[in-house]
Amino acid sequence: MSEKHSPFFNRRACGLLIAGAFILLAIYLSLPSETLPPEPVTHSVSPAPPRDRVDLANPSVFDAQSFYRTIIDNNLFRPLGWTPPRPKEPYRLIGTILSMDDRTPPKAILQTTAGHRTLIVSTGDNLDASTKVVLIEGKQVVLSTEGRPRTLRLSIGL
Repeated sequence: MSEKHSPFFNRRACGLLIAGAFILLAIYLSLPSETLPPEPVTHSVSPAPPRDRVDLANPSVFDAQSFYRTIIDNNLFRPLGWTPPRPKEPYRLIGTILSMDDRTPPKAILQTTAGHRTLIVSTGDNLDASTKVVLIEGKQVVLSTEGRPRTLRLSIGL
């Protein structure tokens, strides 16, 4: 055999392969196609709540914050199983002052985590517009934010 002719790719074999491919294509196209009619969809679609609808005729009603909330909550680029971080408590309990007599109310020493401001408060005092001191006990303080109680405990390991 010469170097011109390769035993695997000679002209006759390539021609036979191409002819076979055309024959198979002709057979495939000549077969009757049995397509089933599409089944009707039987689910009902409930209308979106009014807050999700966008009035395109009145663009001033468009609320961009609620529109992008779905994209922010379900970010495609976060890893699977990601959970949002817990919100950091705005106040930290430094200590409590409990008196021996009933005339002096108990006091608590709180520190703001954002500004590192120290507050000395007693029961019933307002820390901010929505947070109120409800109860002061030894090593813990109960705060109420918008009617929801939460407890600050003294971290002993410091």
